Amino acid sequence: MNRYSILRIVFASALSALAVGVSPASAATERKLSNETTKSVWAYVADTQDVKSTPSFSARTVTKLHYNTEDKLPEIYLVLSSIESNGREWVKIRLPRRPNGSTGWVLRESLGEYHRTSSQLILDKSDYRLTLKRNGTTIFTTRVGIGKDSTATPNGRFYIREKFRSTNPFYGPYVFGTSAYAPGLTDWPGGGVIGLHGTNQPGILPGKVSHGCVRMKNTAVIKLYKILQNGTPFLVKD
Repeated sequence: MNRYSILRIVFASALSALAVGVSPASAATERKLSNETTKSVWAYVADTQDVKSTPSFSARTVTKLHYNTEDKLPEIYLVLSSIESNGREWVKIRLPRRPNGSTGWVLRESLGEYHRTSSQLILDKSDYRLTLKRNGTTIFTTRVGIGKDSTATPNGRFYIREKFRSTNPFYGPYVFGTSAYAPGLTDWPGGGVIGLHGTNQPGILPGKVSHGCVRMKNTAVIKLYKILQNGTPFLVKD
């Protein structure tokens, strides 16, 4: 490759970087923080700033960070990667909202300190099986109930946002809120959120029995509550 060809490539790269609002020096500095299997990072909200579609102040606003979940518990965000753009650090996060799979960029200072996990929760809908792994090793598994065909539990990559004690026997003793949302209402109070919880009807498990939430026996959810932490990536697949 001659000198002229090299200069053309460098110049083209610089123009591409400027087109998306980042400096040429920062265009290739994105660093992956979560693989969503054995190494993941999450954080609480420090400041309710705008979430951008790309790491730039001029980019389209996707939504806004919020301090609390629908259940009034502290909201958390799974952090996927980081990048230096024009001297500022931006981080890419998963968003608990419709459409499922949404991501966005926020300034690093809008989030609190990083928390780390080596766990992953997996729902295999074809086998009605929920599995928790830590460092790639299975530490918990149980058969579950999932959404009916008309109100299917959505596939995708999500995470556990919250966990708390239930006061309604229908949900068993404990419940977990995820970043997944159903197209319509679910069993979750207020509707929408895909939750994991126990049940006072264990005889209907396993199978397609819910409006999208994942139900398990109370003995299973009691055990899971002790070992499943907030921020754990949650994979739902067929």
